[in-house]
Amino acid sequence: MNWITNFVRPRIKSMLGVKETPDNLWTKCPSCGEMLFQRDLEAAQFVCAHCDFHMKANPKQRFQWMFDEGKYEELPFIPAVADPLKFRDEKRYTDRIKEARAKTGQQDAVIAARGTIGGHGAVIVAQNFAFMGGSLGMAAGEAFVQGAERAVADKVPMVLVVASGGARMQEGILSLMQMPRATVAVQMLRDARLPYIVVLTDPTTGGVIASYAMLGDVQIAEPGATIGFSGRRVIENTIREKLPDSFQKAEYLLEHGMVDMVVHRHRIPETVARLIALMTNAPAAAAPAVPQPVAAAEPPSDTEPQAAQ
Repeated sequence: MNWITNFVRPRIKSMLGVKETPDNLWTKCPSCGEMLFQRDLEAAQFVCAHCDFHMKANPKQRFQWMFDEGKYEELPFIPAVADPLKFRDEKRYTDRIKEARAKTGQQDAVIAARGTIGGHGAVIVAQNFAFMGGSLGMAAGEAFVQGAERAVADKVPMVLVVASGGARMQEGILSLMQMPRATVAVQMLRDARLPYIVVLTDPTTGGVIASYAMLGDVQIAEPGATIGFSGRRVIENTIREKLPDSFQKAEYLLEHGMVDMVVHRHRIPETVARLIALMTNAPAAAAPAVPQPVAAAEPPSDTEPQAAQ
């Protein structure tokens, strides 16, 4: 125990009334490098006000933004076998799971929730890249299937918000088996004639892009999102050619017919609501309000006409 750090300094600060400044007041934009005030960044749904860069977001933030008035019912977590292969590299797999749970507050990388979007009932399944790179394991696959089953039971569309690095290597073949399981779950939605809408965010790669992430009836992507199967460097080394700078970006995939639309994060809820109305032949509900930057009001000039009394 360090006596000065643990006893003397806190005692002096308490006597002088010195308050420590929180270290999370500002966030540096990964794209343009601008420092952004955390409260303003959260109000802007983690979109940079300077360069419009779309930062990563967790599932509960997605639910708050997409469901009407931020109200939703989270589906219960279904646990899977903790460490089926007794995997260990630099750390034990069980230790990595514990660290990811402590970091994110989630049980696994995928969460499903039920609510309404633009007045239409829907199930949203969202992946968290902060949980072991949003990797697909048995628990994540079970959460996806659970979301599809709930959508079929409630006869409502399903929306996937995906951000993943692919299958979880620590679970080996058991992780890869979740790809066909999720594909069967998507077919359940098709058989029930229910829309399946996919929102691709940064990044979406690997086994996830090779299965359920590209099976949507409509594929939406956020601006600038990296979407692809193999890494850029691997492809360049394989074909021995230099790829364009925009390769595997959302806009590049739109130009080549791999996604249907690229939509700004602030417009995704109303876009999804409109698609659900069109695909279910339901009356379109009022679009949710889109947060706009607040501008300072200018005082009226002397030459402007006054309102009638």
